[in-house]
Amino acid sequence: MKLSQFFISTTKEAPAEAEIVSHQLMMRSGMIKKLGAGIYTWMPLGVRVLRKVEQVVREEMNAAGAIELLMPVVQPAELWQESGRWEKMGPEMMRVKDRHERDFIVQPTSEEVITDIARQELRSWRQLPINFYHIQTKFRDERRPRFGVMRSREFIMKDAYSFDVDKDSLMKSYQAMYDAYSRIFSRLGLEFRAVNADTGNIGGFASHEFQVLAESGEDVIAYCPDSDYAANVEMAEALAPATARPAPTQALTLVHTPDKKTCEDVGEFLKQPLPAQLKAMMYVSDAGFVLCMLRADHMVNEIKLGKLPQLANFRPATPEEIEAHLGVEPGYCGPVPRHGKAHPGKVLVVADRTAAAMADFICGANESGYHVTGANWGRDCAEPDVVADIRNVVEGDPSPDGKGALKLRRGIEVGHVFALGQRYSAALGARFLDKDQKEQVMEMGCYGIGVTRVVAAAIEQNHDAKGIAWPVPMAPFTVAIAAVGYDRSAEVKAAADKLHDELAVAGIDVVLDDRGERPGVMFADLELIGIPHRITVGDRGLKEGMVEYQARRAEAASKIALADIVAHVRGALA
Repeated sequence: MKLSQFFISTTKEAPAEAEIVSHQLMMRSGMIKKLGAGIYTWMPLGVRVLRKVEQVVREEMNAAGAIELLMPVVQPAELWQESGRWEKMGPEMMRVKDRHERDFIVQPTSEEVITDIARQELRSWRQLPINFYHIQTKFRDERRPRFGVMRSREFIMKDAYSFDVDKDSLMKSYQAMYDAYSRIFSRLGLEFRAVNADTGNIGGFASHEFQVLAESGEDVIAYCPDSDYAANVEMAEALAPATARPAPTQALTLVHTPDKKTCEDVGEFLKQPLPAQLKAMMYVSDAGFVLCMLRADHMVNEIKLGKLPQLANFRPATPEEIEAHLGVEPGYCGPVPRHGKAHPGKVLVVADRTAAAMADFICGANESGYHVTGANWGRDCAEPDVVADIRNVVEGDPSPDGKGALKLRRGIEVGHVFALGQRYSAALGARFLDKDQKEQVMEMGCYGIGVTRVVAAAIEQNHDAKGIAWPVPMAPFTVAIAAVGYDRSAEVKAAADKLHDELAVAGIDVVLDDRGERPGVMFADLELIGIPHRITVGDRGLKEGMVEYQARRAEAASKIALADIVAHVRGALA
């Protein structure tokens, strides 16, 4: 490939709206062009990267036994009404009408369509297990699209869906996809972690996210450096303290804390650290009013809360509800009854494991303008009604597998695998005849990779001040030849053309910069684009039979004999 026959459109500055590195560099390198909010045209350079990612995905999916098909972007409403998601899905699902006023959706996902195929085509246990996949455009009408293709409205995903006779077979299909995903992201040259995750709105009973590690990531993952344990912070278990609750050593004391409604203000006022305090979080659920108590430096985890039977259909309590149930304004609430009296309304107290193990703690006094110090469970207030893990883990917490301490890193979710079970197959009637000719409901799994998001995540993980630094498998070109004076020197032109052809014959994806630009312009473009290996051909070096070779992340170039450069590049790639 010669750049004079290709198309690139690089710029020195990114648009002001580009907030993160991947968005900035994708715009500056000319990989994408904005058409509308959250909608981008993928330019030739970006398409080459997309196709590299798709190729790896397709190869590994095929190797894992998945079968490719292609499902439509526009889907009839009837399927979604049958599954119940027509009503449940929010405004992020774009609903449209055709000329006959029939309802359709622009697909955000394809569970309904693939299950419809399964119920029509799969009738016998002999046809199972089977796994279908496609790589297709999707649309989700994000309220606030941002970060370029990282959170766009239109994007490309690989979806796979498995169908099995029972849960044991489903988990084998699930493991096969888990392993395939691990190979995909390893082959793409990405640093990633597969983490335990919540099944969320899609449902099911098992779930793992594949997170590319990057400081710009929106997700936080907890992992143990001394083991394979890794989980989304929303799922990572915060263990109970290893030691028993200490015995009380302080007397309960009422302290005037005027206008001190936050734990930080109270700690500063009383000259006490946050871990010495309990903070109160108030909710209303099907069980009534709930007072959740956590150590003041910990954050409540509402996904964990939602899994407690007592917090079914919970929501934050309003200030009016707080005053009605506790008889005090927010900021001064706690488990200790005011002046020894019970709370005005019935209150369920849920304590985090760490909070339940504390003694001599500081908390709200249930009287405006006051807190108490030296409070103790069992002595000054009733033991919690429920003790559970309701907080996010923090760095240094013991790993749930008992093999060390947790560390936290940010990640970008690029893949997700779910064991769905019968959520969609039961709703849509996807049944088969088993060996005994009895009708059974199929067990389903679904497995997604955000192809366009992988591209952005790779840039977030692989960049420097000069631009993108692609892993070789994803780079638009593997090797660039920078021909200095290509339009002016017959020797440079002949040597560069010959080298280009030799590299191409060797199976190396090479591009020749034959535009006749100044060296600084060529180098800046090639570094911004992120091509992993660069060979510079110029008159001065050719007189000595030499060219310059520089890997994208190397600080300086090295001189290599022209006769040896192809072998040198092949060695570097190997």
